[in-house]
Amino acid sequence: MALDIARGMNYLHRCKPPVIHRDLKSSNLLVDKNWTVKVGDFGLSRLKHEMYLTKNGKGTPQWMAPEVLRNEPADEKSDVYSYGVILWELVTEKIPWENHNSMQVMGAVGFMNHRLEIPKDLDPLWVSIIESCWHSEPQCRPTFQELLERFKDLQRKCVIQFQATRSSQGDITLMVP
Repeated sequence: MALDIARGMNYLHRCKPPVIHRDLKSSNLLVDKNWTVKVGDFGLSRLKHEMYLTKNGKGTPQWMAPEVLRNEPADEKSDVYSYGVILWELVTEKIPWENHNSMQVMGAVGFMNHRLEIPKDLDPLWVSIIESCWHSEPQCRPTFQELLERFKDLQRKCVIQFQATRSSQGDITLMVP
C-alpha cells in the first residue's frame, strides 16, 4: 500500500507542471479488489505553476504539514509530510491525533513542532522514513522518487529476513549468490 501511494504521488509530482494534491490522507485513498491503492479526491489539487499554496481553511489538519497549518507557502514537500502521516497510520493502525481537535493539532504540529508518537519497537528503517517525511524544514523532506528508492531497500531487507526465517525452519534453503 505504501508503495502504491508513493508511486501515485511520484507520478503527480513529476508531471509538467507538477500536480500538488494538498489533501493527501487515508480517506482519499481508494483500494481496489486486488488491494491496489489509488490516490483520489483531487478537489484541492493545484498545478504548481499557478499557485501560492495556502491552507485557506480547507483540508484536514491531522494530515497537514506544519507550513500549511501556519498558512505559509507549500509545495510537493507538503504532500510528503502528509504521506508520512499515512505511513504512521499503516504501521500503528491508529487514527492520527485521535484525541485532539483541529485547533489542538494546528497548535501542536504547526507551532510547537510536535509529531505523532512512533512505536519504539518499529523497524529503524521505517522510523527513518517516517521521520524524514516529517522534517520541520520542507526542503529537507525526501521526494517521492527518493522514498521509492528507500522502499526498495526495505523490500530487500524484508525478503532476506523472510528467507532466513523460512530457511531456519527447514522449509527452504537460503541461496546467496
